[in-house]
Amino acid sequence: MKVLIIASGGDAPGMNKVIYNLYRRLKGNLFACKKGFAGLIDGTILPAQNFNPSKYKNEAGVCIKSARCPRFIHDEGFKKGLKNAKKFDAVVILGGNGSAKGAQRLAENGVKTIFVPATIDNDIAGGEYSLGFHTAVKACCDAVYNVMPSMNAFDRTCVFQVMGRRCNKIALNVAKMVNADALIANEDEIDFQHLAKVINKNYKQENSSIIILRENILPIDKFISTLKTFTKGVEIKPFIVGHLQRGTRPSKVDINKANQICKNIFKALKSEQKFSFIYFKEGQCKIK
Repeated sequence: MKVLIIASGGDAPGMNKVIYNLYRRLKGNLFACKKGFAGLIDGTILPAQNFNPSKYKNEAGVCIKSARCPRFIHDEGFKKGLKNAKKFDAVVILGGNGSAKGAQRLAENGVKTIFVPATIDNDIAGGEYSLGFHTAVKACCDAVYNVMPSMNAFDRTCVFQVMGRRCNKIALNVAKMVNADALIANEDEIDFQHLAKVINKNYKQENSSIIILRENILPIDKFISTLKTFTKGVEIKPFIVGHLQRGTRPSKVDINKANQICKNIFKALKSEQKFSFIYFKEGQCKIK
């Protein structure tokens, strides 16, 4: 059985573990698209061993490279990709919502397709968990734990901007775990006067404040400059956690999730279903 694996969209810690586990079992029968659906369209498809999956098995990122590919949405690009996909017995796709739509479309056009939710945002409908989420949250928490001792030394407030695009799950989990003084996960939650009361109260008691801000709500510089007008005398520092959330080595939780995912991928490969969705529910990895 010849299997093609694709990583599409944003990378997520744990992707490399999935690729390695498939390669370990399939060896020369596993192939990979370089740079996601763009590679599928352009025919940039190589044996998986060319990407040295053994070297990167416990690393973040994705050794076969990823990319966002608007061309795959349009008929011309899709038809080229479909033609290349049909050269394989099955296609395994790692990614987020856009990747799921692409996977579904391939299946609807006759390709045996297996989709694996792998996005730090954890926003895939139909499942409770997507690969990389635990690592992303952990990376944010570690950033707070490592930065705040210095903030505390000067009674400073620190605003930590975390990823999430339009999804607030990372911000919500981080705020809870670090016991943040304030969480801005949605635009309608911005109340500068209330934030100032919290910060000023902490400052008078010689305490620092932790604010968690989800990205894409308000530029962090503008957020802080506005906040400062209500907090006279308090130093407020920005910290953009950024790609630490993607680039941190996958946690034990995500390594374990990747291993569970691969067991179910092999079950799906043996089934007659044209489309298989690997998902987590109640802590268990399942297929539908």
